Amino acid sequence: MGSCSITFLPDNKTVVVETGQTLMEAASAAGLSISSVCGGEGICGKCRVRVQAGSVASSPNLFLSAQDEEQGIVLACQSQVQGDVTVEVPPESRNGHVAKLVTEAVAHFERAQKPEEKRSGFPHDPLVRKLLLELPAPSGSDNICDQDRVLRALSRDRSLPSVHLGLNALRELPTLLRQSDWKVTAWLGYADDRLEVIGFEPGDTTWSNLAVAVDIGTTTLAAHLIDVNASETLGAVTKYNSQARYGADVISRIMYAGTKARLRELRAAVVGDINELIAALAKGAGVRPQAVGYVLCAGNTTMTHLLLGLDPSQIRRDPYVPLATHPPTIRAREIGVRIHPCGLLSVLPSVSSYVGGDVVADVLMAGMTETEEVSLLIDLGTNGELVLGNSEWLLCASASAGPAFEGGGITCGMHATEGAIEWIRLGARAELLDCGVIGGGRPLGLCGSGIIDAVGELLRAGCIDRRGRFIADACGQRLREGDSGDREFVLFPAADTAGTRDIVITEADISNLIHSKGSIYMASECLLEYVGLGFEDLSRVYIAGGFGSHLKIDKAIEIGLLPDIDRQRFQYIGNGSVQGATAALLSRPARRYLQEKIAGSMTYLELSTYHKYMNEYSSCLFLPHTDIEKFPSLAGKELKAS
Repeated sequence: MGSCSITFLPDNKTVVVETGQTLMEAASAAGLSISSVCGGEGICGKCRVRVQAGSVASSPNLFLSAQDEEQGIVLACQSQVQGDVTVEVPPESRNGHVAKLVTEAVAHFERAQKPEEKRSGFPHDPLVRKLLLELPAPSGSDNICDQDRVLRALSRDRSLPSVHLGLNALRELPTLLRQSDWKVTAWLGYADDRLEVIGFEPGDTTWSNLAVAVDIGTTTLAAHLIDVNASETLGAVTKYNSQARYGADVISRIMYAGTKARLRELRAAVVGDINELIAALAKGAGVRPQAVGYVLCAGNTTMTHLLLGLDPSQIRRDPYVPLATHPPTIRAREIGVRIHPCGLLSVLPSVSSYVGGDVVADVLMAGMTETEEVSLLIDLGTNGELVLGNSEWLLCASASAGPAFEGGGITCGMHATEGAIEWIRLGARAELLDCGVIGGGRPLGLCGSGIIDAVGELLRAGCIDRRGRFIADACGQRLREGDSGDREFVLFPAADTAGTRDIVITEADISNLIHSKGSIYMASECLLEYVGLGFEDLSRVYIAGGFGSHLKIDKAIEIGLLPDIDRQRFQYIGNGSVQGATAALLSRPARRYLQEKIAGSMTYLELSTYHKYMNEYSSCLFLPHTDIEKFPSLAGKELKAS
């Protein structure tokens, strides 16, 4: 088998690959991230590229019209290279790649929630600490070995358990102790209940004690650099999860990880992302990544399995039992995370196959377990998780919402990055009045909040009925039949976009959103019914997740995603996952609280076998619901049934 050269434009990146590999694989080798909701199965149509020179072997596809084929448009995941090729990757086919410092979502959360107040109830007792040791030099009357001399000094601190001094740290001791005149700083970290020596540094370096908290989302990763001594966040970065090229949801990735080689691919992808984030944080703080001693990660159960290289296959198989819910703390280098050579890495505990440490962290940051009042937490993202309860009990569930809230499964959907429409306004005759585009400028597509806004506006303007079907008379010339035969509403013609295609919303898109919102709403009803309560009994509804921070409550209620209750009861908590991980880094009691009080007291309700969910889910597949009485504030409005 020969090799060939693939050049990607407009990046002008060239990579050599073997003949027969796909353009998607070649793009990955070139460091380019092309959208792929379906994980390379050819069933999402997101990875459209244009072959400018050369040829590829590509089969006809439902997502490509005859005009597309004439223009050299192919799907990257379904096109095998046959020789040297030049390929153009349009803006709408790209994922974000470079880590960004201090995102809008992070800033919004910091302003609105003051997370440091949430952490104030826990004492400052961090997972990583530094101690200055001023040791007596060996003498005839005190001739114990260097190892025992250090351990003796550490044992004098009664607050510390027994300390484990590993071989790597031991090797550096003789020269270091003598060159620093027996004055060194011991860097210590908790590996579960054992205190490990991360390393020794000459002189007094106790002033610098850095750690990183990471939220490993299915779609997006976020990381915070923490000054452990001062309990301050020094920087925040985010980037898209590079595993997205293997599939948009956890089930796709579990299926891809069916061999050891593919499991290593997935681990390498997320480890590479974490290293990129840490490097960006370190650069922003003017330090090297080796100055970080501890990394604490929060993520759903599948993401933490893939990070650690654990077999996730049983997560999707009845009876849905993960390999581990409390994986051990490890040396970060064991999986390739680049911090201090002996630095530690751990993950927050999960509850079940589909409720992970990110949700446990959300509950902590919402303060649900600090009051007797009953509240509901909804983490909206690629995976939908819900928690109901108070200080006495917690009930949780996972709803298979699908990727629509993250722009997946939507014809012109995209992640919430520059160019994404996040809100839109339509007039009575379906004319476009205004819209909001992340970063300003011309739009590229619709992110999750933009999709919800668009459907809400189409419903309000009378352009769709309660089933999500277009009403031709109200849509005017914006309604047309798409290449696939599905009717679509043109929001922006190509000439008004930053891409190469019209931005449309189709009946299939609306149907996908209706199924996603119906899953979340019915899951909420099921949790409440299980304990004999109703929406009126909730004191608060917490909305978690990066997508949730941009959600407009009124629009979410109009389409039937959220219950129609007093809007003042809704509260955003933003990315509670990374904030909860930060709290655990800064306080061992907070870490124990997360594990024992929150994760340890959650009862998981399996919705796939729960009678109400299975029998009544279809009633939610209307806008907002088949029973309009469940939405009293909307009952008086003109909503067409068919």
